[in-house]
Amino acid sequence: MEVQDLEKELSPLQYSLLITKIKGRFGRSVLETSVFRGEITHLVEKDAIADICNFVKRESDMQFNFLSDVLGVDCRSSLSCFEVVYHLYSIKNKMRLRLKIRIKEDETVPSVTSVWRSADFAERETFDMFGIVFDGHPNMKRIYMPEDWEGYPLRKDYPLVGYKDEYNPFGVEKKA
Repeated sequence: MEVQDLEKELSPLQYSLLITKIKGRFGRSVLETSVFRGEITHLVEKDAIADICNFVKRESDMQFNFLSDVLGVDCRSSLSCFEVVYHLYSIKNKMRLRLKIRIKEDETVPSVTSVWRSADFAERETFDMFGIVFDGHPNMKRIYMPEDWEGYPLRKDYPLVGYKDEYNPFGVEKKA
């Protein structure tokens, strides 16, 4: 891989579209913007995520028609919160965009299944692994773990070997 591939710069068109236009439309809902290796990340308000997603999908010069992934990040040790990250791709324009929101442990997140049907599986996975609940999701239930499973395996407070139970006889004893 060439060094110049790693240090891609944004074209003026990308900058105008993905930074200026989104910030112009959503103003204070865009809390922070960063550019790393030619990819833009917007940290946005939780309540604006569905509107921003709908805008970047439907806007004729953006057309982020592919939701690559929705994932959770446990940042409680450094930021006292969780992050939900949306990876978007415009097939027509060959552009990537990352949107992030931060939530406290017991907060819920608006679902984007009304914008991209493919969010169904990814939001369920995020719920199952982190316990992040998506409001308005059509089928918010576990997807990997059994329904009676206690805890969320990708949270940093979950033991590496798991808890001792019928599925895992070698795990850590649960604290009462």
